Amino acid sequence: MSTAVRSHAKINLGLGIGAPRADGFHGLATVYQTLELHDVVTVSARPAAKTAIRLRSNDARVPTDERNTAWKMTALALEALGQTAEVEIEIEKRLPVQGGLGAGSANAVAALLGLEAEIRAANLRSGALWAARRLQIAAQVGSDVPLFLIGGAVLGLDRGQEVYPLPDFEPAWCVVAAPVVGVSTPQAFRDWDALCATEGLTADASTDKLKQLSRAYASAFAEAIPEGGRAGSSGVLSKKCQNGEDLAGRRGSALVRTGICGWIENDFERVVFRQHPSLAEIKRILAAADGPEAALHASLSGSGSALFGLYLTREAAEAVRSRLVAECGAAVQSMLTRTLPRDAYWRGMLLPSGN
Repeated sequence: MSTAVRSHAKINLGLGIGAPRADGFHGLATVYQTLELHDVVTVSARPAAKTAIRLRSNDARVPTDERNTAWKMTALALEALGQTAEVEIEIEKRLPVQGGLGAGSANAVAALLGLEAEIRAANLRSGALWAARRLQIAAQVGSDVPLFLIGGAVLGLDRGQEVYPLPDFEPAWCVVAAPVVGVSTPQAFRDWDALCATEGLTADASTDKLKQLSRAYASAFAEAIPEGGRAGSSGVLSKKCQNGEDLAGRRGSALVRTGICGWIENDFERVVFRQHPSLAEIKRILAAADGPEAALHASLSGSGSALFGLYLTREAAEAVRSRLVAECGAAVQSMLTRTLPRDAYWRGMLLPSGN
């Protein structure tokens, strides 16, 4: 028997970064959003006297040893469950590797869910971890792993591992642009640290900045999207939408009603775009600032190199994809998808083996 699990991508709708901390990390305030785009992680497990984990992938760039997040999560989960087992994990990569879409982190959570299902099927005791323990283990594996234990729209704080569910907005069409150029996350943080030093952003100032930002995120979503994620009538519109252009259609988007479209941003763009001007050009294409094809929001995701644009209609998203092909050619791979609310995220997580 085996269990196949969809391993969904994420984007960062916004990402505020603090100055470097004494512990070597950076404080963050971000809004994660899961997407329909996914890898497939298939897990099989059987009881054994000693734990053995074997991992394979259709992508040679994916590590197949203890460096892999799915491997780490599986080992930690078995230890927490007090189980020993022979586990086989297969990762079918459909998402860009190291693109800022959280693919490796999502693989870890998918492996955990598959392992728990396998243990339950074998009629072993303690087939699942408590939610709090799951989150603790996820944070050990990586800062953006815990978000995939929630799904939908998620507020991320501290290093990004402290997560809180936000009210979901209705699905929006999304174009993900994955350039050939790669972005080094460690280098992006080094460049950010240099910028903080130049601008005098201190640890105390960072704390205040991130607290204000996290409150603004939470308040905006709570005001525009009532409990249950149904469309509301707050009437809050982003600056981008207050000029009357396409107003009626955009008012139908709860994401627009949050008001964040006019001010939410990714701090990494300030340093990454300097090093990679081509990424700024891709964002310009995704933003499509004029007419009915205008994006609800466009941004770099995480530290990149993937970027995304959100759109009201499929037609607008397809038009932007065509423009990417015309202006960037083979230098940019584009993928059409939609944002994935929390209930749909969990409802479609497990699928029959082989899909």
